[in-house]
Amino acid sequence: MFKNILLKKMLKAQGVPEAQIDMVLKMMEKDPDLFKKIAEEVQAKIKSGMDQQTASMQVMQKYQEDLKKLA
Repeated sequence: MFKNILLKKMLKAQGVPEAQIDMVLKMMEKDPDLFKKIAEEVQAKIKSGMDQQTASMQVMQKYQEDLKKLA
């Protein structure tokens, strides 16, 4: 609950539309382990020298089918 509030504030500050924020939060509630796995893989790519945006895009593409199922 508290994490969701912080995440929502952070996403709003980055200019993410309210509808998208709600969708992401619902998806995270359905499968938190998937999002944990995605975050860990993104961090590993960043540590290996890749920039955050590229790392995020690559990992999100890898899990694209899983994310579609949650949406």
